[in-house]
Amino acid sequence: MSSKYFKKEEYECRCGCGKDEIDEEFLSMLDNAREAAGTPFVVSSGVRCRAHNKKVGGKKDSAHVHGKAVDISAPDSRTKFKIIYGLINADFTRIGIGKDFIHADTDHNKDAEVLWLY
Repeated sequence: MSSKYFKKEEYECRCGCGKDEIDEEFLSMLDNAREAAGTPFVVSSGVRCRAHNKKVGGKKDSAHVHGKAVDISAPDSRTKFKIIYGLINADFTRIGIGKDFIHADTDHNKDAEVLWLY
């Protein structure tokens, strides 16, 4: 799978297991979001194996396990704005805002058009 902005090392499971199966449509949308945002996206968490997901406290049905979610580092309000702007322009409809990150996923089994706080 090719991406304009992301290398597999950026979104593969952080536990070292090598799991890197990201959803192709999701990755394309993420590229489009990055383009629209006009700022680098630093992925703090991408694809997760089930063991790593459990270790980091992820939900059992997390979209990260299915390669349909990322957490993007967002250290300040301007960066948060640019990331969210990009995500919305790329048609993401599930966005979570944390203190220092933005979560985006395309889990079609969950409610769409939602924005939440961690």
